[in-house]
Amino acid sequence: MTLTGAPVLSVKRAAKFFGNKLVFKEVTCVVGPGEIMLVAGPNGAGKSTLMRIMAGLSRQSAGEVALHLEPEEVAYLGHATFIYPGLTALENLAFWGSMYGLSPSRAELMALLQRVGLQLAAEEKAGSFSRGMAQRLNLARIYLVEPRLIFLDEPGTGLDPKSLARLRQEIVGLRDKGVSVVWISHHVAEDAALADTVLALGNRELTYFGPASGFVPEGAC
Repeated sequence: MTLTGAPVLSVKRAAKFFGNKLVFKEVTCVVGPGEIMLVAGPNGAGKSTLMRIMAGLSRQSAGEVALHLEPEEVAYLGHATFIYPGLTALENLAFWGSMYGLSPSRAELMALLQRVGLQLAAEEKAGSFSRGMAQRLNLARIYLVEPRLIFLDEPGTGLDPKSLARLRQEIVGLRDKGVSVVWISHHVAEDAALADTVLALGNRELTYFGPASGFVPEGAC
């Protein structure tokens, strides 16, 4: 259930150009605390570009984008996993924790790996991981810092059906804990049912922003 309170993210009439090429324009939305917003649209619509702008990793060409949180309260998971192949899963998490000034115990790190289904691979070098395993380790890195807002750019890439089901459960669980999630997914029809709101891009502009229950995916009858 969405929590009441001031928004954690607000976007007003945002636009993005690459040179003279318009990517999108007139994008307006808000994300509240404990809310899941699914970002939908065809390939090339600018979903990842918009997410990077929302996360403060890129700048819009026009309009306003405001994160109403401290930087350490925001986490971003993109297409790159940023794992260190020569380190084990446990060592990767311990290293990431130290970068945030944290000193998690082995038991705490193992709990994170169990949460993403990697407890049996804790001592394996991450360089031997499949794409799906690497993505799950990256998710554990996100959970390590306990952010209040998480950006997920196609986190299901490379995941098998069981892992994808686990991911969906985790995303819903984050909302239950009051964490906000902005989520790009390839499985829009299925994942919109888990979201509170949907933002859709198409034809270089915003085509929908509103309740997930009112969103009709492209091609649906």
